This record gives sequence, C-alpha cells and structure tokens, in this order.
Amino acid sequence: MLSIVIPTKDEEACLPRLLSSIRAQSVPPHEIIVADAGSTDKTREIAMKFGAQIVEGGMPGPGRNTGAREATSDFVLFLDADVVLDDPKFLEQAMEEMVRRELDLATCDVFPISDSMQDKLMHSAYNKYVRAVRPLIPHAPGFCMLVRRSTHEAIHGFDETVTFCEDHDYARRAAKVGRFGFLDVKIPVSVRRLNRDGRASIAMKFMLAELHLATLGPIRHDAFKYSFGHKQKG
Repeated sequence: MLSIVIPTKDEEACLPRLLSSIRAQSVPPHEIIVADAGSTDKTREIAMKFGAQIVEGGMPGPGRNTGAREATSDFVLFLDADVVLDDPKFLEQAMEEMVRRELDLATCDVFPISDSMQDKLMHSAYNKYVRAVRPLIPHAPGFCMLVRRSTHEAIHGFDETVTFCEDHDYARRAAKVGRFGFLDVKIPVSVRRLNRDGRASIAMKFMLAELHLATLGPIRHDAFKYSFGHKQKG
C-alpha cells in the first residue's frame, strides 16, 4: 500500500489540481496526509473536501516527518502541493517499478509546467546533472520522493536541523542504507518559485548550495533564506 504525504502552507491555488490528479489515478493511494503549517487560506478546507487526513506541519522537512509518522502503508510518496500527476498511471507504474527493482528510495525526471524554452532547458539540465552525479552524490527533490517506510525510519526521517536542501541530505543518508534509483515516470513541476525569485537567482543559489553540500556538508544556517508558503496576493 502507498501513503502520500504533502506538506502545505497557503496552497489553495495549487492543491486542488494535485488532489484531483491523485483522485484520477488508476491505482489510488491508501491514504493522503496533508501536513499543514498553519495555512490562513482554504488549504485545510480543500484537503478535507478531498478526504485527506490533516496533521500539524511546519517547514517541509518537519512536515514530511509528521506526515510519515501517521502513515500506515509500507511505502510513502512525498509530494509538494504545486506538482501534478498528469499521467493517470503515475502511481501504478511508479509502485510497480519500485517493487520490481527493489528500490528503497526513488525519484524521477522533472519537467516544467511552462511553455518557456528556457524553463525546459533548465529542467533538462537538472535531470542530466543529478543522473550523472548519482553514484557519488544522490539527489532527490522533496517534491517527489518515493520511499519505503522502513528506510525512512532507519535514517530517522528528514534531519529537522537542516534549513535548506534537506531533501538532498535525506537522499544521501537513505542511499547509504538502501538502494536509490530514478524511475521511468516523469512529474510536471511548477515554475512559480522561478517566476517569483528569478531564474538566475535560483540557479546561483542552488549552485552555491551544491558547493556547500560538497565541501561543508548539510546546510544548518539561514544564509540561503528559504521561505515556505505561497499565499496568494489579494
């Protein structure tokens, strides 16, 4: 069985699309758990409408941990609210491959919900990079991570002291105790953060973060000024 965990904060604009795409899957999950970090919009109302269980969240890492503790399935899929499972067989195919290949943690290639060639090239470059460095430095974006619950528990979940790139820290630790791989499925991702913060700024921030991870280890300070939540402007 599969549990889906979604950390949220003010996600009324994106969450309905994701939950609708989950509802349309050929093989639905056993449960959906929304770890909400005090949303002041209709996020919780929307989650309840779709039958999701709501737990108290926080930043993405702690929220995912809280959701995973409530999960009752052997597999947990961590998603962000601004992705969408546009392929109705996404979950069916992901789980089949996860079991067949005996993976403990998996992610997949990403592509942007955007018509911009620049965005497509940026995401293609990301896919090539993380696959190239996988043997040395495993990467798995927090918006799409499929993990065995036993592996999640073995590494004690996300390190809640890590303030930025907690997902890649998680992937590195999980890869040390289990088998990590990329699935053949793909997932569309939002470009709203790129639109808000700027593509050059985001690219530079993540290059510096990569350098930090490679030389100094996990990021436990606020120099990268990560913000969580996407409340719509009124």
